[in-house]
Amino acid sequence: MSSRLQKSMEGLISVFHSYSNKEGAVNKLSKTELKTLLQEELSQLITCCNDPAGIDRIMTDLDENGDQELDFQEFVVLVAALTVACNDFFEDTCKKGHQGAEP
Repeated sequence: MSSRLQKSMEGLISVFHSYSNKEGAVNKLSKTELKTLLQEELSQLITCCNDPAGIDRIMTDLDENGDQELDFQEFVVLVAALTVACNDFFEDTCKKGHQGAEP
């Protein structure tokens, strides 16, 4: 049986490849594929999903090799950054909730 972390990793790989095989290189996300992935999978976390300039910024920031596509490693940087941001948010929320609580 797979652990929760293994299942999460499998899910991340599966999501990437379900979007990366629509056009262009099979193992890379084009800008169109990235936009679709962001809109369908991360729209509650990323507010610029419908903003072409926002998508361009994300693509430019993540595209380390400048090929106008995101490979899996470049994509994981986005997921990791969002995961860290979410964790920070939840930690801050918990701290604020505990500060208002009476001893």
